[in-house]
Amino acid sequence: TAMLLGAAYHLSQHRAFDGTVYVIFQPAEEGGRGAERMIQDGLFEQFPMDAVFGMHNWPGMKAGQFGVTVGPMMASSNEFEVIVKGKGSHAAQPHKAIDPVMTAVQIAQSWQTIVARNVNPNDPAVVSITQIHAGSATNVIPDTATLIGTVRTFNLPVLDLIERRMREIAAHTAAAFDAEVEFKFLRNYPPLINHAAETAFAIEVMRDVVGHDQVDGNVEPTMGAEDFAFMLQHKPGCYVFLGNGEGGHRDHGHGLGPCNLHNPSYDFNDDLLPVGATYWVRLAEAFLKQQ
Repeated sequence: TAMLLGAAYHLSQHRAFDGTVYVIFQPAEEGGRGAERMIQDGLFEQFPMDAVFGMHNWPGMKAGQFGVTVGPMMASSNEFEVIVKGKGSHAAQPHKAIDPVMTAVQIAQSWQTIVARNVNPNDPAVVSITQIHAGSATNVIPDTATLIGTVRTFNLPVLDLIERRMREIAAHTAAAFDAEVEFKFLRNYPPLINHAAETAFAIEVMRDVVGHDQVDGNVEPTMGAEDFAFMLQHKPGCYVFLGNGEGGHRDHGHGLGPCNLHNPSYDFNDDLLPVGATYWVRLAEAFLKQQ
């Protein structure tokens, strides 16, 4: 936000461009699908634009270095919740139960074969079970067990395959144990896919700002997700990373933990502010000049 405000201030004061620059402050990025809501509210109808560009600071990458790649750069984000419904019983009388715990365990183990045996090895994918909830006493087999987690892919056909196989495995495994399942699969964010022409253009601008050696045009994609992906589904554009460093910029007493995103000890590297603002200014000026 600070970098974009700096760029907006500079552009408004100097106006060394011929055209219109829209400055988008994206709300509710973390789980709220803010970009999608902006689009639904008429963002691109009210503010017609030829291309859209975004940026995210990236801890672990050298401070002031840019990273980008053509095509998929961030994964789709999806979540699942599966409730296995059995029949409870005293743990000393398991024959009277339909055990949802053992059923859930079998489902969880079988799901791990999807990426290993159903997905093409050339297509990256992640199926992560992050929560298992069942029971409340040591001597009681519960009525239900719940599996919760996330699925990440770089393309929608792979996502379709994984969702279908998860659903089938859950249903058939439960049937084998005489149990039932309630399967929920929520598609949160699509994969973030950079467009070739806009990415090549952005790379040239980044090299102009920080030098050729400080731009990685083939950065490793991440299984993290970003709802700017919704905008790239509607407009050509490019999303880039700006290195935040390893955390050496932090003052003492910042707390425990690395300087990673979603970490209590994360701290933005203020030295990046002029770098990012300069990138935005030169990007806007160069894009409109070539138009």
